[in-house]
Parts: sequence; C-alpha cells; structure tokens
Amino acid sequence: MSTTNPISFDPASTALVLIDLQHSNVARELAPHSAQQVVNHSVQLAEAMRQRGGTVVYVRVLIQELLHLPADVALSRPASAPPLPENATELVPQAGYKEGDIVVAKRQWGAFQGTDLEQQLRRRGITTLIFTGIATNFGIESTARAATDLGYAVIFAEDAMSSLRTDLHEFSIKNIFPFMGKVRSTAELLAFLAAD
Repeated sequence: MSTTNPISFDPASTALVLIDLQHSNVARELAPHSAQQVVNHSVQLAEAMRQRGGTVVYVRVLIQELLHLPADVALSRPASAPPLPENATELVPQAGYKEGDIVVAKRQWGAFQGTDLEQQLRRRGITTLIFTGIATNFGIESTARAATDLGYAVIFAEDAMSSLRTDLHEFSIKNIFPFMGKVRSTAELLAFLAAD
C-alpha cells in the first residue's frame, strides 16, 4: 500500500510482532496473500529489524486452551475434524526464529491479555510495533487494538499478513488500520530499514 506520507520509526525502540506463524495457521488456505508469502515477508522484516537493533517477537496461540464462547459463527474446529497434529501450536521452522527473539504464548485472539508481552516490550523501551502474521482481522487486529489502547504507535505490513478470505483482510486494511496507525508494504518498510 503506497502513500504520500513517508514512513519513519526508530528501530531501536521498535518491535516486529509476528502473529501466529505456527503449523495450524500456515497450513491454511489464505487470501489475498498465501501463507508462504506471509512467512517470507515476515522473515525478511525480522532479519532487517535484527540488523538495525530492533526487537523481534513471535506470538503463538495455544489452540487447545482457547476459550470458546457462544458466537453466531464458530471458529472452533468441528468435532468431526481430525485431531490437530502435535506440532500445531509450534512456530513453523521457516518463520525464522533466532536466539534472542521473544516468544509469547497466548490463549485468545490478542497477544496482550494474560501474557507478559507488555512487560517484555516496556523493559526494552519499545514504543512502536510493526505487525505481520495470520490472521489480519483476528490475532493481528485484536493485538493492535490493545496496543493502541496502551499507547504504542503501530505499523501494519499489509502484504506480510493475510486472512481466511480476501474481504476479511481488506476490510481491516482499508477501514480499520489506517485509523490506528500506518499501513505499508514490506518493500517500503525494508527500504526504510536499509537506508542509512
């Protein structure tokens, strides 16, 4: 997503937050960007952030521990579905976790409630969060809403996230995220991080 406003942030006080790049999500059919595109762009951003002294945070959801409340549309797996593989909640190896990165396990859509994410960020002086991952309108949007409530500046890497359907992704990208922060492409963020 191009814009006339140039992007600017201090990598030293910025964390890249990669949401739910785990086996259960990466195996899904996603739109408009494939899971592989999301992972590839997320890894490129993570490498660039590490090189500039930024913080990299991987979030994963403990699916078996999710709270299932009454809803008109259930996101839970049908009883007839085959059991999840043992590694369902583990980060996929291609997500690029490196020693020194933070890993947060959550039990709901958002990554702040019931985790130590905020404490980890505050200890490192983080004031800006860049979001990538799966899924745009679930884990990312929920976490980003909490982040803005807590006073963080937020940036969304549009082509480093995706959802179950294109319309779900695009609604957040076009109608929610621009009011919360900056929406940019992976290429724009990488160009900024590569600049002297």
